[in-house]
Amino acid sequence: MLHRKREIIETYSRHTADGQKRWVTDPRPLRRYPIGAELIGANEIHFRIWAPKAKHVDVVLEESAEKNAKRTFHPLQTEDGGYFSASVQAGADTRYRFRVDNAEHFHPDPASRFQSDGPHGSSCVIDPKTFQWTDGAWSGLKMKGQVIYEMHIGTFTREGTWRSAAEQLPELARIGITVIEMMPIADFPGNFGWGYDGVDFFAPSHLYGTPDDLRNFIDHAHSLGLGVILDVVYNHFGPDGNYVRVFSDHYFTAQYENDWGESINFDGPNSGPVREFFITNGCYWIEEFHFDGFRFDATQDVHDASDEYIIGAVGRAARKTAGTRSIILIAENEPQEAKMVRPRSEGGDDLDGLWNDDFHHSAYVALTGRNEAYYTDYLGEPQEFISATKYGYLYQGQPYSWQESQRGTPTFGLPPETFVAFLENHDHVSNAPRGQGLRFESSPGRYRAMTALLLLGPWTPLLFQGQEFGTSKPFVFFTDVGDSDMREAIRKGRFGFLSQFPSQATEEAQKQLPVPSDPAVFAHCKLDFSEREKNRNLYDLHIDLLKLRREDSRFREQNVGGIDGAVLGPASFVLRYLANDADDRLLVVNLGRRQFLIPSPEPLLAPPLGFEWETLWTSESLRYGGPGAVPVVTQEQWLLPAEAAVALRLVREKAPRRKPKRRRF
Repeated sequence: MLHRKREIIETYSRHTADGQKRWVTDPRPLRRYPIGAELIGANEIHFRIWAPKAKHVDVVLEESAEKNAKRTFHPLQTEDGGYFSASVQAGADTRYRFRVDNAEHFHPDPASRFQSDGPHGSSCVIDPKTFQWTDGAWSGLKMKGQVIYEMHIGTFTREGTWRSAAEQLPELARIGITVIEMMPIADFPGNFGWGYDGVDFFAPSHLYGTPDDLRNFIDHAHSLGLGVILDVVYNHFGPDGNYVRVFSDHYFTAQYENDWGESINFDGPNSGPVREFFITNGCYWIEEFHFDGFRFDATQDVHDASDEYIIGAVGRAARKTAGTRSIILIAENEPQEAKMVRPRSEGGDDLDGLWNDDFHHSAYVALTGRNEAYYTDYLGEPQEFISATKYGYLYQGQPYSWQESQRGTPTFGLPPETFVAFLENHDHVSNAPRGQGLRFESSPGRYRAMTALLLLGPWTPLLFQGQEFGTSKPFVFFTDVGDSDMREAIRKGRFGFLSQFPSQATEEAQKQLPVPSDPAVFAHCKLDFSEREKNRNLYDLHIDLLKLRREDSRFREQNVGGIDGAVLGPASFVLRYLANDADDRLLVVNLGRRQFLIPSPEPLLAPPLGFEWETLWTSESLRYGGPGAVPVVTQEQWLLPAEAAVALRLVREKAPRRKPKRRRF
C-alpha cells in the first residue's frame, strides 16, 4: 500500500546516466506494481518503464501534449533487464510522457493509469487512495447462480458515461441481474468504438469518465448486490495510438497467426517483461478497481506454449490479489477447449466459465431457419437443446464442416454453470442483418419460448443490453479509429467479413450496411429506456422468468446430471428437472405447430404415483402478449400449444386416476 512505512525501504546500487554507481534510497517497496507512474509520497512520483530498445530515457513533465506547453525533463536511471526508473518531486494529476534517446517526439506511458486527452495525449498520474470505498463487506462472486448482463458503456445510456450507467444499476438488480459484464474499457483513440482495439491497457477510457467514476460505478454495484466483471483483450493491441514499439520490439511475435493483428509475445525471447505487463494488468483491475473477475476475449488468439499459459497465469495472480474476495474468470474460446476450466493439476487453466456459441447457433437456426456461414453445422432441432442442457458444448471433437476440421473437446464432468449461454451478445447481434436483436428475426411465440429455455436452463444465462425489454435499437460495429485510409480499410474488412453470410453478400445488401466510422451509426445504437414501458410484455417476460429461476426450488439448481430430456416431435422437447422428493419440474418447449401427444410413450412425462402435473408458468400468458394459456395435460392427453414453452410442477392428485377402459382381447 502507499502508506507503507519508510522503514522497510532498502538501499541498492543504481547506474546513473553518467555511468557512475551511487547508493540511493530504493523506492520500489512503496510501489504497488512493477511498471507505470505511482505516488510513493505526498509529493513524490516514481516512474518505471521497460524500454530495452532505449539507451537513455527521460520522463517529461508537461502541462499538456501541445507543442509549446511548459515542460521539465528528468532522466531515468537504468536497471537490469531493460528497465528505467526514477523518482521525481511532483503530485497527483501530473501530466507526463517519455523521451527516448533525446528524440524530438515524446510518447505516453504504455502503463499509463489515465489518458485524459486520449491515447495520443499526455499520461496522467492517478492517486488511487483518494477514492473512499464502501464495499468492505462485499465477498465477491462464485459462478453458480449468476445471471450476466453484457454492457457497452458508450451506448448503454444516452450520455455514454459510467455516471449515467450507474443510475440504471438499481433497476438491473431489481429484475434479477447479478453480474455486469463490461465490454472493454482500455483507452482507445477516437470518439467511439467497441473497445476491442484498446492501446492503453491500464487506463480506463477517458470517453466514459474518470477512473474514480469507474470506481464509483463498481462500488455502487456492490452496494446493490451486483458484481462487475471486465472484458479484457489480451490477444492484440489496437492499431492506432499503440506506442509500445517505441520502447521495445519484443511485445510482438511473428511466430503465430492472429485474426486481429500481430500476436503478442508470451513465450518467445524477452517475453518475461511482456508476461509481467499482462499479469500486472489483471492484478491492477482487481485491486485498484475492485472488479469481480474477467471475460477473456478470443483466447484462441492468445498464443503461448509456456509451461503456464498466460491466461491461466493472469487468472491465478488475480485471484491471489483478490484475497478472500471471490472472483470469476470466463473465457471466449472459439475452438471450445474445455481444458481452460479444468484444474492446472489436470493440464487446465483454472478458469470458471466458457462462452457457449453452440447453444446460440442452434437457437439462431431454430428461430430464423437460416443456417448459413458459421451456423452451417447446426439444425436447430430438439436434440441439440437437450444435449446442450446435459453436456454444454455440442461439438466435443466431431467433424465440423464449416472449418473442415474437428471441433471442440470433451466436457464430461463439468458443472452446468460453467457454460455461459446466450441468445444475443455484441458479436452475434452486430452480425445479424441491420444489427437488430434476434426477436426481429423470429415469431413472437418462438422467441418467448426460446427466452424461457435460456433463462430456465441449468447454464449461466447472459443477456445483452436492452434484450430484457426487446430494444428496437440496433447494435452494429462502430469505430472512430485512425485516419481516412484506416477507416476505409476497416469498412472494407467489416463488409468482407459479413459477406460470409449469403444474405448479406449481395450488392444490394452491402450497400445498406452501416459504415462503422459514421457518428450517426454509433448514436443510433444508444438504448432508449422508455422502451421498458413500450415493450412491457417482453420486459415482464424476462422479469418473471428471472424471478422463477431465482426462487423456484428446481429451476435455481445447477447440479451435474440434474436434468434429463426427450424429443417429443420435430420441433418439440421436454426437460425434466429431477429431485428426490416429488419436487420435479418439467419444461416443455414447442417451437412448431400445436401438437397432440398421441401416442405419448415417454417416461419423462409421467408424474410419480399420487401426483399430477400443474402449469407453473407459460409463455402463452396474455401478460407477455401470448394468446392465452390452455391446459397442457389432462388425464386424456397432452397438448403442446404452438410456439410456446410451459413449466409444470408436481401437485397431489386432485382426483383419482381413471380406470382403464376394458377392451376385448
